[in-house]
This record gives sequence, C-alpha cells and structure tokens, in this order.
Amino acid sequence: MDKRLLTILRCPVTHKGLSVLKKDKLDRVNAAINAGELKNQEGSAVTKALTEALVTDDGKRIYPVDDGIPVLLEGESISVEQLA
Repeated sequence: MDKRLLTILRCPVTHKGLSVLKKDKLDRVNAAINAGELKNQEGSAVTKALTEALVTDDGKRIYPVDDGIPVLLEGESISVEQLA
C-alpha cells in the first residue's frame, strides 16, 4: 500500500487514521474467518480470507483491501472486539 495514500485515508466512521494491519494480526483475523466466527458491521458472515487489511489508529476497526483497493465502507468493516 502506498504510504502517501495512507496519510490521507481515514476511517469513514471515526475519521481516525489507518495503517496496514500487521501479518500476525491478519493471520488471527483469517483464522477467525476460516472458523466462521467473524461478521462485518452489516451482520453478514465474513467468508473470504483477507490478503491485506487496514486498521484504525485506535485498533478497533478493520477494513479489507480487495485487489489493492481499500474497501472503506462502514458495513464492510470488522470490529476487532470479535477477536477477543
């Protein structure tokens, strides 16, 4: 992900900055997806493993990146609380 792009992207809900989700956390997210444990904010089960994701600066919300394009839609975001 282009670092210049990350400096201007913001969470559409909280307006906090975003950064690339680190590999260890991405692995935890994908494990939860594979176990059928994650839902997006719309309440739909997340079924597709993430190859890349962005996380808010406060670490509470994850946004998928699909083919290099951040999906910054509130309904597509994943609450990190589900991983606890």
